[in-house]
Amino acid sequence: MNTFSHPIYLDCHATTPVDERVMAAMIPFFTQYFGNPASVGHQYGWEAEAAVQQAREQLAAAIAATPEEIIFTSGATEANNLAIKGVAEAYLDRGRHIVTVATEHNAVLDPCHYLRSLGFEITSLPVQPDGLINLADLENALRPDTILVSVMAANNEIGVLQPIAKIGSLCHQRGILFHTDAAQAIGKIPLDVNAMQIDLMSLTAHKIYGPKGIGALYVRRRDPRVQLAPQLHGGGHERGIRSGTLYTPQIVGFAAAVQLGIDERVAETARLIQLRDRLWQHLNQLDGIFLNGHATQRLAGNLNFSVEGVDGQALLLGLQPHVAVSSGSACTAAKVTPSHVLQAIGRSDALAYASLRFGIGRFNTKAEIDQVAEQAIATIKALRHSAIAF
Repeated sequence: MNTFSHPIYLDCHATTPVDERVMAAMIPFFTQYFGNPASVGHQYGWEAEAAVQQAREQLAAAIAATPEEIIFTSGATEANNLAIKGVAEAYLDRGRHIVTVATEHNAVLDPCHYLRSLGFEITSLPVQPDGLINLADLENALRPDTILVSVMAANNEIGVLQPIAKIGSLCHQRGILFHTDAAQAIGKIPLDVNAMQIDLMSLTAHKIYGPKGIGALYVRRRDPRVQLAPQLHGGGHERGIRSGTLYTPQIVGFAAAVQLGIDERVAETARLIQLRDRLWQHLNQLDGIFLNGHATQRLAGNLNFSVEGVDGQALLLGLQPHVAVSSGSACTAAKVTPSHVLQAIGRSDALAYASLRFGIGRFNTKAEIDQVAEQAIATIKALRHSAIAF
């Protein structure tokens, strides 16, 4: 009997379903409290503005910021672009050197590539085989004309958690701004912009059971006060940094999702680690299975591994009827190229192609993990047998 009536979803680094509790918080703002938060002349606007302000306060509290430091965006991609290009334009008189890491999301790497075409110098740091940067490499890369360092908090492919507080300290000792893409980290690991000395932080809702299409950029206002050149011009919303009518239902849902993540983080982290380790124990019984990324310094729900002796596309196709999983970053899945993250940690092209990224989430169960492990092992064995026979 086929126990797979519908693919088991294990791609929570790509996106997550909206939690019913989040949806319940959002629904009234589509129909009942539908006003424009910028409409200050009547009750509909006041109600929407109050909801936005409450959400701003919740998000600020989640990262130890102030409400005024939260700038709403359409997601982490826009937040990354606003942070990187906004700093580059605002600090032209101080320098044109930016430091980032080879394993960053393309929403960081591509703005940096764009700035290089405008005459900026970009240093892309290598990572060690476990995916972590070498802090000595970062320190050696910093120069008098360095204006920004951008290092993601949690990697979207291999889940590795970078030493953000140490990076922030190095940057602040030199008077350099520090930006982190925390799209995969918010609500999953503790984040404190002051303790970690973060100046800019990109966030999004849909990685943490919130709606798509809403994110935020934290912009430090004191010690130092960060200046940004706006990338969208219009009505002067969000303190003139990001124009555009605020999407109240999404903002409310964003805050609700983050709050749930924080409230349930300790128990959920322990549960996800158990499921992740259970899956890995099953899979690691096979020979030629290689874990990608640091074994423990990673997101609780992340398991990324490469399989020796199989074709990557065949492996993914073999799982697809039963399991929804990714072979790399969903944002670049359409490109038939090896993962730049796996290449950066030293995997060969063959192993990079033959990799799977499991993103275990809030609604996955132990029974699902066992079913997925059974299907993955059977698929790998079948593919290897076919390769030998051929």
